[in-house]
Amino acid sequence: MDTTTHKLIQAIHNSQNQIVLATAGAGSQALTNLLNVAGASRTLLEAIVPYSEASFTDFLGQSPEQYVARETACLMAGRAYTRARWLQSKNSAVTGLACTATIVTDRPKRGEHRAFIAAWQPEKLKCLSIHLEKGARDRAGEEDLVSRLILNLLAETCNLDLKLPISLSNGDTLAKTVYDFTSQVQALLKKEIPFFSIRENGRFPSIPIIPNLLLSGSFNPLHEGHLEMAQAATKLLGKPVAFELSTANADKPPLPKKTVLHRLAQFAGRHVVYASTSPTFVKKSRIYPGTTFIVGYDTAQRIIQPRFYDGDHSSMLKALSEIRGQGCSFLVAGRIDDNGSYLKPSDLLIPQGYQDLFAHLHFRKDISSTELRNTTQKGSR
Repeated sequence: MDTTTHKLIQAIHNSQNQIVLATAGAGSQALTNLLNVAGASRTLLEAIVPYSEASFTDFLGQSPEQYVARETACLMAGRAYTRARWLQSKNSAVTGLACTATIVTDRPKRGEHRAFIAAWQPEKLKCLSIHLEKGARDRAGEEDLVSRLILNLLAETCNLDLKLPISLSNGDTLAKTVYDFTSQVQALLKKEIPFFSIRENGRFPSIPIIPNLLLSGSFNPLHEGHLEMAQAATKLLGKPVAFELSTANADKPPLPKKTVLHRLAQFAGRHVVYASTSPTFVKKSRIYPGTTFIVGYDTAQRIIQPRFYDGDHSSMLKALSEIRGQGCSFLVAGRIDDNGSYLKPSDLLIPQGYQDLFAHLHFRKDISSTELRNTTQKGSR
């Protein structure tokens, strides 16, 4: 290993940034270099090499349209980021780093030699795309170039000024794409936009897409109960479920920017997530017309309590009427009460004439976000 590479990796190990690295097709040299410099345990939480199609699909949780593509690298980075959050040994910055590549092999290839390298953090998703000139390098040369790009992107996520030299031929093309989550959150909090969404691959839709099914929550944290509720709704209605984080809550203070970014990042590489400043469902119905909102029994109770409408019963009825007028409705997951009874929409004191707004989702999962937070704080997660 040359002195420049050693110096850069030592700086990475000293940066307090922990990573999960997922790489397929190229990038093994970057991993080897990280491990060969003292202090790797401070940086590397896990390395995943999903080389076979079965392993790749299992890691992603889906079969990609293309195994070597920018969107696939972004999905991989999102999954790696999620792993990093689960595995982090301390309250440090974490990054999901991924590479998917096709380079020189022992048989001729018809397609391009290329690599896509992505780094997912709560604030931004960065992706490098390199298309390599065929015949300009042997496998070792292409592997070296891709690995240098991986280390440079990692150094960038660690806010380091150090960078390895990159030698490109006239036939190579290198491009960088950045998806800036921070700017979207800032625009939302300033009320410049009513909502935005982030796809599983980190992209923002060019045209706003109204979700069919939306599960709103504070997601502090996102847990299995949320995910299984979404799965149950998809199974019932045959439509995908998106999640929504509201930065404002009817009985809590607004969330700060850092908290919003942290909670949105929980969905990286896995699920579509929306963010809005709408604390009530009547306001949500105005920005998501025609949407079915998936809620728990306790949330459904609050929707029909006048105290959330300044104590005015007529205001509550007006809100329910507007929700219906926007083509929205509720899918309510039941729960077990303190006496062991299963509570469902028919047990709610729904105002006369609005029972049809509340359908029953046959689901039960007794998980408390508060208990999960307490467990995490005690270090037992």
